Amino acid sequence: MPEVTYPETHRTDVVECHFGHRIMDPYRWLENDARGDREVAAWMAAQDRTTRAYLATLQARDAFRARLTALFDHARLTAPQKRGGRYFFTRNAGLDNQAVLLVREGVDGPDRVLIDPNAWSDDGATALAEWSPSEEGALLAFAVQEGGSDWRTIRVLDVETGMVLEDRVEWARFTTIAWAKDRSGFFYSRFPAPSDNTPSAAPVGSHSVHFHALGTPQAEDRVVHATPDQPHLVHIATVTHDGRHAAIFSSPGSGGSTPTIVDLTRPGWPSRMFVSNFDHYWSVVGTIGTTVILATQLGAARGRIVTFDLDAAEPRFVELIPEQAAVLNDAALLGGRLVVSYLVDAKTEVLRYRLDGTPDGAVALPGIGTAGGFRGRFSDDEAFFVFTSFNSPTTIHRYDVATNSSTLWAEPDVAVDARIIVEQRFYASKDGTLVPMFIIRRSDITGPAPTMLHVYGGYGISVVPMYSPAILAWVERGGVVAVASIRGGGEYGKAWHDAGRLRNKQNSFDDAIAAGEHLKAEGIALPDGLVIQGDSNGGLLVAAVVNQRPDLFDAALPGVGVMDMLRFDRFTGGRLWVSEFGDPANEADFHNLLGYSPYHNIRPGTAYPAILVTTADADDRVVPAHSFKYVAALQAADLGDRPRLLRIDTRAGHGAGEPTLKVIEAIADMWAFAARWTGLA
Repeated sequence: MPEVTYPETHRTDVVECHFGHRIMDPYRWLENDARGDREVAAWMAAQDRTTRAYLATLQARDAFRARLTALFDHARLTAPQKRGGRYFFTRNAGLDNQAVLLVREGVDGPDRVLIDPNAWSDDGATALAEWSPSEEGALLAFAVQEGGSDWRTIRVLDVETGMVLEDRVEWARFTTIAWAKDRSGFFYSRFPAPSDNTPSAAPVGSHSVHFHALGTPQAEDRVVHATPDQPHLVHIATVTHDGRHAAIFSSPGSGGSTPTIVDLTRPGWPSRMFVSNFDHYWSVVGTIGTTVILATQLGAARGRIVTFDLDAAEPRFVELIPEQAAVLNDAALLGGRLVVSYLVDAKTEVLRYRLDGTPDGAVALPGIGTAGGFRGRFSDDEAFFVFTSFNSPTTIHRYDVATNSSTLWAEPDVAVDARIIVEQRFYASKDGTLVPMFIIRRSDITGPAPTMLHVYGGYGISVVPMYSPAILAWVERGGVVAVASIRGGGEYGKAWHDAGRLRNKQNSFDDAIAAGEHLKAEGIALPDGLVIQGDSNGGLLVAAVVNQRPDLFDAALPGVGVMDMLRFDRFTGGRLWVSEFGDPANEADFHNLLGYSPYHNIRPGTAYPAILVTTADADDRVVPAHSFKYVAALQAADLGDRPRLLRIDTRAGHGAGEPTLKVIEAIADMWAFAARWTGLA
């Protein structure tokens, strides 16, 4: 293996004092946007050249790329949305860079291509993002995502003719598209247009919900909901099945939400906010007349379903379905029933209820795994859902609510190695908390093997069983993948999330460290064959854990991570993360953040694992400066002779909309790097 010579990175003498601490920030110049700073652009190019040259020498790279290509090469569909007699869904034939949007005329009719984003750009990096058909299926609003950015442009298409209308909505971001029932227009969410023509660096603030009336210029769009006194809230709109109400959810980014109900039947669209704090999550399941059905964590950390009457002068929540031992994950009004999905130790269970809350049986699932996306209408017995697991490719099922039965609607033509098995076990974290972990391996791998530990642990997001070509590529080669459901996620409800956020964030790190220790102590991972991998919040976790226990891991793959915890709130959407991490301007939060910030806690003189940091030049959610500064600090420190490298994708962002071929290339590079340092090569 050739010795790596890192590009030169100059240091500056930036020093600031915060709450009695002198904070050095020698690589702050790397925060500048490479598109306007030649020095940053040259540094970025030099780092990427060095990394690509190293990756080209890795023995397993071509084999991983070939196997990943084969594993991705099968048709992948989404569950259809039924509007009128039409069914809308997407399909990727296998190696298409972007999925194609199709419409089927009738349940057994022919499929017709509505939108093929693969023709939108030469490199496949312009993607179809959010899309929504109107109530009767005559029109379709769709969002275009350019080069991985979170910004969206929304257009409208006539489904019958395929013609794109003149309507054009710019600067949508963190948005849904929700049609008015009469198809007069749609609701969407946006930020103000950036003032300096640099949208990639624009701060996130003053989010608002607007209504675009068809055939009118965007300048005339109606502001439906905004909170100028709370500019760092995000607002998302939906429309109830009967079209009588819009439900708007406002959130600081993490921790909870407040719902606002807009009466679309009355002049002026009066709105009513019936919760005034962000202490709990809420979601509107639907409305029946003036009765609103909501899922909430108020008074129930694992979730319950309540109702209240819009005509009442003061809202009084009436419990409809009480809190269960399992965690309420989702709920829908389908065919005159409430269909509610729960998480039981991170696996899905789906129950039915009558509208008075009486239990009405369970929905039979194809196996133990993850079911979701129940789509349908309150007045229609036909609905669709998806099912997947680590060793089960995603299938789509047509569900008959009246008979409580389902039939297979779409199944991928892919053969999974029958030797691949999945088990779930529980291990004790530092404070004794039992944490679940899935282990995926071949049945003939019975002794210690090169093991990849995947972690996330944030934002109340549950890590659940899901089919992944990336996991299969590692496992088929003889490795083991472990997926830990650590605190900070939502696997056990609000309490599990709260136990791993804000000043409890160290619990997430302790859980990840304990997972690694368990894998080695139990003879699952080789003594010198453990790699830790995670993206976004998971990238932060990987980097923080490596600083705390560099001896435990042999390689690390932190992707698009938040690495500078003292300045994260200054970039694009970073202010939205304060409710998850804390506020660097608050003294107590500052001390907590300083204690684990990856950029500030690198330990010179300590042997570190091999580290491959991945990011993208157009990531406007977690800006690449986080990874740039972290890698510069790693390369400058005496951490032993293993490489610390930076891989940068171009015309890519935080993951959504990334072309299939780029996904395959990135995974092949990361897995080959990990294999080199864990013995899987």
